[in-house]
Amino acid sequence: MSRLLLICALALAGTAAAPVAPARAEAAARTGAVTFPATASQGALVFGRVPQGSRVEHAGRSLRVSPWGTVVFGIGRDASGHVEVRVTPPTGTSETVRIAIAPRDWPVQRVDGVPPATVEPPPAIAERIRREQARVAAARTRDDDRTDFARPFIWPVEGRISGRFGNQRVYNGRPGSPHSGMDIAAPTGTPVKAPAAGIVTFADPDLYLTGGTVVIDHGFGVSSNFLHLSRIDVAMGDRVEQGQVFGAVGATGRATGPHLHWGMNWFDVRVDPLLVLERTGN
Repeated sequence: MSRLLLICALALAGTAAAPVAPARAEAAARTGAVTFPATASQGALVFGRVPQGSRVEHAGRSLRVSPWGTVVFGIGRDASGHVEVRVTPPTGTSETVRIAIAPRDWPVQRVDGVPPATVEPPPAIAERIRREQARVAAARTRDDDRTDFARPFIWPVEGRISGRFGNQRVYNGRPGSPHSGMDIAAPTGTPVKAPAAGIVTFADPDLYLTGGTVVIDHGFGVSSNFLHLSRIDVAMGDRVEQGQVFGAVGATGRATGPHLHWGMNWFDVRVDPLLVLERTGN
């Protein structure tokens, strides 16, 4: 079995529904080795396993450790070289794990027909956008011990991928920021389901760029955001379960047609939802 498949199997074992599985995983974590993938792609959500009770540090942050020893962190789109994770077991010597970052190609995607005011907004609109983006960023700072992120994710809607994470966007001929998520084409009104359970940390039907916007926190700093919604059925503080409908596809905000934008973050690091789905074979 490859190292990556081993990591996936270990992570899933710790989240199985059978009550005996967490107990076995906890027992293994108390004496287990430090296990991380040797390489990870740009935009990946990285899972590792450490002995229970370990102190784990990465990028100046102390990472949470689940009862079965799972840790998680994100690698940004533009990261290069390698990342380091420092692990200090409850008994034993600290070790530093180096994970090589596999580069990806980032094609240019041209998006025409976008309302000009959303590409070059006047000062008053630019200030509104800044305030709204700051509110969304604040929702991504949540860090609690829920492990909803550790279960396999599902697609929030079925449809064609019309925009991929990381592609360099050009709006009406003007270069913009890289695409921060995955666009899934679907008709207006299509129900949107939670890809994993979590807590709603942001819900607003009328942001200037992103229209109807919802953020769901999955624990350990992992969150999903859903943009351009035509309808929102939840409020901040609500808990949603995997597969629960919380809104509907739309074309609100800066959109040229109906689709769901699904983005994922580890705190302020944007990661690729498609890689999270591929990790569990979905």
